Amino acid sequence: MNSVANSGSSIYRRPLAVLYGVVCHGLFLGAITSGMISMYHGMSLGLGPREQPWCFLWDLGLLLQFPLLHSFLLSRRGQSWLGLLAPKWAARDLVTTLFTMVASLQMLALYVLWAPLGRIWWQAEGLAKVVLSVAYGASWLVLAKAMADAGLASQTGFLGWSSLFRGRAPRYGPMPETGLFRWVRQPIYLGFVLIVWSVPVWTPDQLCLAILFTTYCLLGPKMKEARYSRRYGQRFADYKARVPYFLPWKFAARRPGPEGSTLSEHEGFHQS
Repeated sequence: MNSVANSGSSIYRRPLAVLYGVVCHGLFLGAITSGMISMYHGMSLGLGPREQPWCFLWDLGLLLQFPLLHSFLLSRRGQSWLGLLAPKWAARDLVTTLFTMVASLQMLALYVLWAPLGRIWWQAEGLAKVVLSVAYGASWLVLAKAMADAGLASQTGFLGWSSLFRGRAPRYGPMPETGLFRWVRQPIYLGFVLIVWSVPVWTPDQLCLAILFTTYCLLGPKMKEARYSRRYGQRFADYKARVPYFLPWKFAARRPGPEGSTLSEHEGFHQS
C-alpha cells in the first residue's frame, strides 16, 4: 500500500520527515528529562510566576491543559486538528509524530513553567531516600516497558516520520496483549501513577499533581477502551474479560495477535 505522502514532492518528503523527527524526539527527550527532574524534587522547581494568587491559577491551567488536550487529540476531531500541523499530503502519515510532539510540548510546559508554591512538607533522608529513589527509577522503567509493549515506534512518534521518509504508509501493530498488557489493560497509565507517588520530596505542588494525574489515569483510559471496543470488537471484549483494568490481580495467558497492518490513522492510531 503506497503512502499518501507519495503525492507530495519527492524533493521535500525526506527533508520534511527528518525535520519532524528531530523536533519530535527533541521534545520527547526534553519532556522525559524535565519530568524526571521536576517530580523527583517534588515540583519545587520551575520558571512560573511566584506572585499569589496568580501562581495558583497558573499552575491550575498547566495541570488541566494536559489531560484535556491529550484526550481531545485522541479523538477523531482531535486527530483532524493534528493534521493542520503538517502539509496536507504528509499529515496522515505523520499523525503519531504530531501527537507525540504536542503531548511532549504539553509536558515540557508543565514541568518547566511550573510555579512552585515554596513549601516542602517532607523530604526523604538516608535510607528512606535511597529506597524511594530506587522505587522512583523502577517506576520509570515500568513506564518504559509498558510503552515498548504498546509499540515504541508509535509511542515515541518514530512511526510517523520514518514512514514518511520511506514513502510508505505507517504499519501499525496489533492490539497490545503481550508483556505488561498480559497483567493489566492500562500499564502505561499504571506506570505513571507509580511515578507520581514514589517521589522522595513532597510538597503541595506534588500532591496536587499526583491527585489530578491519578484521577486522569484512572478515568481517561475509559475513552480509549471505548475506541478499542469499536475497533477490535469481540477480540477486545475477550481480552477485557481476561485482563483486569488497572491492578494486576490475576494473570492472563498470552494469546497471539495478528500481524501489523497499514490501517488509517483513525483505525490504527492507539497511542496512550
